[in-house]
Amino acid sequence: MAMQRNIPSDTTPASGVIDWSLQQYLDRLVMTTSFGVHSAVLLDLVTGVVPGIPVLFVDTGFHFKETYTYADELTERFSLNLVVCQSDVSPAWWVARHGELWQEGDEGLDEYDRMRKVVPLRREMAKRGVAAWLSGVRRSQTTFRESLQVVEDRRGFSKIHPLLSWTDQDMEQYLSDHDLPRHPLQAEGYASIGDHTTTLPSSGDESGRSGRFMGKKEECGIHTLLDGEEPVPEIVISAQGGE
Repeated sequence: MAMQRNIPSDTTPASGVIDWSLQQYLDRLVMTTSFGVHSAVLLDLVTGVVPGIPVLFVDTGFHFKETYTYADELTERFSLNLVVCQSDVSPAWWVARHGELWQEGDEGLDEYDRMRKVVPLRREMAKRGVAAWLSGVRRSQTTFRESLQVVEDRRGFSKIHPLLSWTDQDMEQYLSDHDLPRHPLQAEGYASIGDHTTTLPSSGDESGRSGRFMGKKEECGIHTLLDGEEPVPEIVISAQGGE
């Protein structure tokens, strides 16, 4: 990958990180969204600078119906160039073959996440020759994310976190200030929203992601397994537009 100058840091505003990303990577830049509680923040920031950017959404087939409704609402609101990443096998057929793996202990849950989330996303990114990926992860969310930097190299591409240092309060303030739509389940006590099969509401004294994965873990693997040795299609690309 080519050398890059003036790499953004924690002191760089989110808008500056997004501007830098566009200058560096041009049309090989993508972003991901989960259409979760705070997803509208990064969608608003990024599409204001890079309209038409591919927005990758991993559809496991097991999201809440409210998430699909919210996805439609935000897709229309921001005129998203939405790219749905899915397994080649329908949810019903997949369960018929593999069973409800999320109910089969930690290994089963990990395998479910790998098959329904990690593999479809990495396959789409490899197909597109992605040079950089804008993600909405934040340090306050999980132990793994505490150690992340704003820009990191991952398997030959750059992973970029414009909101890394933002707090929940920052996110809530932005949603309110910009009058952005809310996920319908937020009002029902869901602080972080994934699949309906493994997500529970969070009480006021729990961390925001405590209701995810039935409380068994913090990460599904989308952000962590990209550094692993698992032989899903390798992403080999180079940066454009920078030195």
